Amino acid sequence: MDSYDPSNPSKPKITEKVTKVATYYNPRTWKERGLWWTLGLFLVTYAIAVGVLGIIWSRSPGEFDPHAEALTLAQNDQKKLKTGYITTATTIRVAETLLDKPGGYLSNDVTPPGVYLDNIPNWEFGALTELRDMARSLRNEFSRSQTQSTEDKDLQVAEPQFNFDSESWILPSTESEYRKGIEALYRYLNRLADEQQMDGQFFARADNLSTYLQVAEKRLGSLAQRLAASVGQVNFNLNLAGDPNARQSTATPDQTRVKTPWTELDDVFFEARGYTWALLHALKAMEYDFRDVLAGKNAVVSLKQIIRELENTQEFIWSPVILNGTGFGPMANHSLIMASYISRANAAIIDLRNLLLQG
Repeated sequence: MDSYDPSNPSKPKITEKVTKVATYYNPRTWKERGLWWTLGLFLVTYAIAVGVLGIIWSRSPGEFDPHAEALTLAQNDQKKLKTGYITTATTIRVAETLLDKPGGYLSNDVTPPGVYLDNIPNWEFGALTELRDMARSLRNEFSRSQTQSTEDKDLQVAEPQFNFDSESWILPSTESEYRKGIEALYRYLNRLADEQQMDGQFFARADNLSTYLQVAEKRLGSLAQRLAASVGQVNFNLNLAGDPNARQSTATPDQTRVKTPWTELDDVFFEARGYTWALLHALKAMEYDFRDVLAGKNAVVSLKQIIRELENTQEFIWSPVILNGTGFGPMANHSLIMASYISRANAAIIDLRNLLLQG
């Protein structure tokens, strides 16, 4: 019978209970209880450990301040925050988050609990998609003054490294290849901040930003369509709309019913959540690096509106599962809510690109 403390009757005797549980793991107890009892104990312990780790590792990373992150990398030296420094530092932080978050990088795991999880691997793939887009833009757009200019030597290394197989477990592992990409980004970042090395450049121009946003616009449009298909919809064939001379490889039906399988609903949701998380931080960084360009186009507010919509996609999920209620049914539909935020952000990006392309 547990001892009773009259000075604090509501407080359980935790120490005694912990001691009792600890005796289960004493080899003497295993010998007394037998083989099957011992195997059962270890199976229960294993299941609890895997379950707890799975819950901890399934939490999406939170937001961070791109300016503060860049200042940390610059060792609080404001003079190092040259044009493009914050965007590059943010790209590095996104890549490091993929690898260093609780549980590490999970998409290529072959052991529990990572092999049992699917939400975070899909989140990783979404964030990785934006990371790849940014690395490609840094190499082809932001670091080059014109189409005939030479590519940056470190970005030539970084961009293909992030396009390595995202599910390679070993020989080589995905993590090792992405680390090489991060190291190349660090070298580029250091050259940006070094006034003695003029070969490291970042060109903040309206056409560069517009080209980058064009890719984001298409990514968001695709995600919005996939999310909206959670309830099923009939789509008309608009593949050749607007161009009477346009042709396509093979004929497609005039109408197609599209519906996401219920087993893939949370996969699409978390992929969208990962992509918008990375895009949100990229645009926050660009708000600093492209401030003069945006101010000259009177487009600062337009970018802030995109950022606000993307912030909505990162709200805390109160439900333990992703719900898929019908359009106007009694239950929530998380996919449609996410699609709404993404569509609004996409519309704002289209407006921003129009402003940037105006003379």
